[in-house]
Amino acid sequence: MTAKSTTALRLLLAAAAMLAFATQAKNGLAAPQLCYRGINLSGAEYGDLGGVANVNYTYPSEQTVRYFAGKGMNVVRLPFRWERLQPVLGQPLDGDELKRLKDAVDLIQKHGMAVVLDPHNYGYYDKTQLKHAPATDLAFGDFWARLAAEFSNRKGVAFGLMNEPHDIRTPDWLDLANTAIRSIRTVGARNLILVPGTNWTGAHSWSADVLGGANGTVMLGVNDPIGFYAFEFHQYLDADSSGTHPVCDGTDSASKGLNDVTDWLRKNGKRGFLGEFGVAANSGCLDGLKQVLGIMNANSDVWLGWTYWAAGDWWPPEEPLNVQPHNGRDKPQMKVLAEGLSRKTSLAASCALVKPAK
Repeated sequence: MTAKSTTALRLLLAAAAMLAFATQAKNGLAAPQLCYRGINLSGAEYGDLGGVANVNYTYPSEQTVRYFAGKGMNVVRLPFRWERLQPVLGQPLDGDELKRLKDAVDLIQKHGMAVVLDPHNYGYYDKTQLKHAPATDLAFGDFWARLAAEFSNRKGVAFGLMNEPHDIRTPDWLDLANTAIRSIRTVGARNLILVPGTNWTGAHSWSADVLGGANGTVMLGVNDPIGFYAFEFHQYLDADSSGTHPVCDGTDSASKGLNDVTDWLRKNGKRGFLGEFGVAANSGCLDGLKQVLGIMNANSDVWLGWTYWAAGDWWPPEEPLNVQPHNGRDKPQMKVLAEGLSRKTSLAASCALVKPAK
């Protein structure tokens, strides 16, 4: 089949799926929906190591959380720095920083939203890449055992293992991920775990053979004793998929990557979560944003949902991808994201972020 034919077939299938959803709604049946649609609230990962809370870095304010909850979003991906939470590897978590993190989770859940905990470290501890001493598999597992114990089986809290590991061989990252998963389950936590790949966990590069093998092959070796995990993907729409340019000249590649990953998830009986994606406010990018959301909505059988990158109290208003409201006005991207969101939608049992014990 040619690339053109494949694209046409995908469009036809997506259209058929949307028609089926519309028919269900017309007949009074609930159309399948994504479990989670939300936002990354950036700020706690800011600044150099150490630093002073609310001077060098910040957790979300109630005003910000209330705004996104009011738009109908139901999940926050919450970035933070591993080094602040655990200043010495293998040692207890810092009590003050842990309280700040817990207070942020309490605040988000007070407004009816779930939380994805996200050590935003790119596969490093300070300047040491994971797998290298002292940031070994055991150190990574120790961190997750301690953090998981603090949020074990807390309703509405998921664990994102690591933000965008990169320059790590895929088999090495698989070992690290499996060590962390084993540690989380050993302390009795049955929370959903989001597992990224290496190579920035890009959807567009999931099948690329980079540094020891493709994520799409090697990461099938994820071993969760209770089988309660999903793969986390990131995908931006600029040409290099970095999210650092205010143009969306990579929309076709991004859409293909998301469609390919959707096929991969379905073929392998896995679930996915789009942890980061974002666009600038120009018309071309807003059209691309609608394409991404369309792919998610049409494939809710394998996608749990998404969190847009990003917003936060300290994000500069001129940052192209930023959807933090400015002077009381919604950003254009927010208007697209909010279409179809409803605070009244109840989550299906399959959307639970803690697996019931047998």
